Amino acid sequence: MNPNDLKYSKTHEWVKLGDGGIAKIGITHHAQDTLGDITFVDLPKVGASLKKEGEAGVIESVKAASDLLSPVTGEVTAVNDAIASAPESINSDPYGAGWLYAVKVADQAEIDGLMDVAAYEKFLETE
Repeated sequence: MNPNDLKYSKTHEWVKLGDGGIAKIGITHHAQDTLGDITFVDLPKVGASLKKEGEAGVIESVKAASDLLSPVTGEVTAVNDAIASAPESINSDPYGAGWLYAVKVADQAEIDGLMDVAAYEKFLETE
């Protein structure tokens, strides 16, 4: 996945909207770099309803444990089961093999309200 084609949240998740209003979600390169070596991820269950900025799971690294927050409202349609046995793929490929879960987006306006790559890079300069 090309990071230039994604949308970004202020809590460092990326969103890739695909066919049928299904969005793949992961954490950004900046987030994985800040966390360090990721050791465990607790993902939402398929069928779970997530609220924008609500808790979607937990991610743990050698440095810290952090809540995963959903950048959009919707129903979980898939999870990346490979993450359970290979959480390090989030570090090595956060925009590809390290994706976390997919959501059927409830409100397209939430996607439109996320940052593009230029706005996200500018946001990182203020953190």
